[in-house]
Order: sequence, then structure tokens, then C-alpha cells
Amino acid sequence: MPASWWPWPTGPSGPCSVRRWRSRPRWATGWCSTATARPRPPSPRDSLLRRRAAGGEGEQALVANVDVVLIVCGLDRPVRLGRIQRTMTLANDAGAESIVVLTKADKVGPEVPALAEVTVAEVDEALDVVTLSARGGWGIDDLLARVGTRTVALIGESGAGKSTLVNALVAGEVAAEGDVRAGDSKGRHTTTSRELHLLASGGVLVDTPGIREVGTFADAQAVAETFPDIEELVEQCRFNDCAHETEPGCAVRAAVEDGTLDAKRLANWRALEAEAASAALRSDPLAYRRANRQFGKIGKEAVEQKHKRR
Repeated sequence: MPASWWPWPTGPSGPCSVRRWRSRPRWATGWCSTATARPRPPSPRDSLLRRRAAGGEGEQALVANVDVVLIVCGLDRPVRLGRIQRTMTLANDAGAESIVVLTKADKVGPEVPALAEVTVAEVDEALDVVTLSARGGWGIDDLLARVGTRTVALIGESGAGKSTLVNALVAGEVAAEGDVRAGDSKGRHTTTSRELHLLASGGVLVDTPGIREVGTFADAQAVAETFPDIEELVEQCRFNDCAHETEPGCAVRAAVEDGTLDAKRLANWRALEAEAASAALRSDPLAYRRANRQFGKIGKEAVEQKHKRR
């Protein structure tokens, strides 16, 4: 047996061996049973927080079995509604609650947090928001009280103050903290792998690396939960297959024209709807191939028509 392998007693099932992988990072595994030392298959996932792989078309699993997603936004930079909407859609797809955490309140004027909270309310008035200063220590108890004993995932871009927040939530120096560039408030990736920490409230926190690109890999229901106001308008359209472009009796377009629906919010909804449709196609290989053939046929016909006009 190689030196890197150790025998592991398992009882009547027979012996097995455990190998330490020195070159691989630690895995964040969550709760596990220590009742026996017998090897067991992984337990099925209750939920999966996933996104579209960066720069690709496949699915990337971020973390499984989470109850709450903390969407971390630094107040030293503009609050990006589109990013919050996208992260909310990821959380809805996983069946998790979203809480927006506005960090670095100690680095800005007193009017900035209030304005940011108003901006976040444009995403969803019922969305839970916590404003805090991880370095100053205020707002941490409020966030811990809302999280309780649940399993939490931290999602945010680099430089948003996630590592400092982790250290404040666990009351210890468990995450390396990095500096941000003064010019654009962007940070370096101080967290490069997923880490699991016990919270002072009894919950569990999964810290994830900073995400530059929030590509969704969610279904239409998750998008609907992120934009309930638009979904309500869709139900009021005259035609069931309304594309919300030029059709008569379109409640969505009417809401944009009278100012009750922001055009940018509608554009974000359209983008996420398109991504959800694409994800649904990719989950069905037969339908995906059929759609590709159809698009190829349309492209071929367009080229032929172009040559005929010459």
C-alpha cells in the first residue's frame, strides 16, 4: 500500500483505504454522519445553487442545500440592480431566500445607505435588506438574527467585503482579507475556493469566490418569482402568446408607456427569460438539436434569398 494511503476500519463490511490528496483543495462538505466509518454514497441534494459557467454554455454548481443566499454589495460602488436580479433568480431556482447585504457603510456618508436601500427596493419591495459595517461591527447581530441556524451562501463580486463579513459573522480570522483598487473599487480574489464556517448563531456559512459574471441557468418559474409584477402584467395581456412588442392589448407595453414599469426592468426580464428558455432547451438534447437544425435552416434560407437578390 502506498505511503499516502491509510487503512480505515469499517466493521463487518470489510476494510477500506483512505488517501490524502495533497495537491487538491479541501472540499466544503457540510453536515455529515459520523455514526459509522463505513463508506456511503452521497446523500441526494435538496437544492442546488447553480449558474451558467463563465465563458461557456454549461452549468456550474456553486453550492447545494442552502436555505439563504446573502447577496453582498459594497456601498463604495454603485448598486447594480441587474446583478441583484440575476442573483435573486439563482436563489429562487434553488428554493432559497434572498437577503441583500449592503457592506462598508462606515466608508460612505450617512445618505448613501438610505439611497442604496431605496434602489434595492426597486428590485422587490419585499426583499430583505441589511446595512452593516463588518469592520465597525454594527449590523452583524441583526444579520445573524435573520439567518439563525440555517445554511447560508455568500454571493458577491470581488472587493464587496465578503471576507471581512465572514470574519465578523464567525467572530474570528478565518478568511483572508484583500485590498481594493482606489480607482474603481475593484478587489482581488482573496477567496479562491469554497469554505465552510460555523456561525455564532448556530448556522453554517459557505463562502464562495467572487463572481464577476452572474449567468443564470434557471427555469422560467425562478424568473417569474424574481419579477412578480411583470408576470402579473403578462396575465393581463389580451393574447396568451403576446410577445410584448406591437400586439394590441399588451398590458406590459402599456405599463411601460404610462411609467408604472421601468423599461430597464423589462429589458432585464426579457434577458433572463431568454436565458431560461435556452437552459430549458439545453436540458433536453433532442429539443436542442431540433432548434439548432431549425436555426440552421433559417440561416441557409436567408443566404439563398440574399444571393437571389443580386
